[in-house]
Parts: sequence; C-alpha cells; structure tokens
Amino acid sequence: MGSEESRDPLKGTDWGTIASVGQKQSSASATAVKRRPRNKIREIPECYFLPRRPWYVNLGIYGSCIAGGIGAGMLIEIWMNKKIKEDGGGRVVWEFGKD
Repeated sequence: MGSEESRDPLKGTDWGTIASVGQKQSSASATAVKRRPRNKIREIPECYFLPRRPWYVNLGIYGSCIAGGIGAGMLIEIWMNKKIKEDGGGRVVWEFGKD
C-alpha cells in the first residue's frame, strides 16, 4: 500500500498558483486566435449529394414499385389457391377469405 503514495506526483502542489498562471496564459493567447463567425454556413458543393428529383417523379417511381409488389402478392395468392385445388385440398394450412 505504500506504493500508492509514491504514484501521486502532484500530492503537495499548490493549486491556487497553478490556476492563476493558467488564466493569465489563456487570456493572452485568446486574442491571437482568429475564429470563424458562428452564423456562417459552410457551402458544400452540390456534387457531393445524389441528384434530387421533383416530388411527382419520386411519387411515380415509388408508387409503381408499391403497386407492383401488391400485384405480385395477388398473383402469388391466386397461384397458391390454384395449387391447393389441384392437390385436392387435403393438406390446407389456411384458406383465404374464410373467417
């Protein structure tokens, strides 16, 4: 346990004098630093971003993808019902439209 006392190099330091010296140094160097104004916005070139399309183009693209997905789901449902009828309907896991 005696080794913990030897590890602390700042044990007998006078913190009041260190704080006052640090404040004098920071005030002298603060005047030499030139800072950017906070309200200035950096201008970023447009080439960094993907091209933006108008809202009606996006609506058409995403709407057609959603409609295609719904149509594919309906076709799969019809195909499944057809296969169930061909097999005789013996092993039906579920039936559509029956509550």
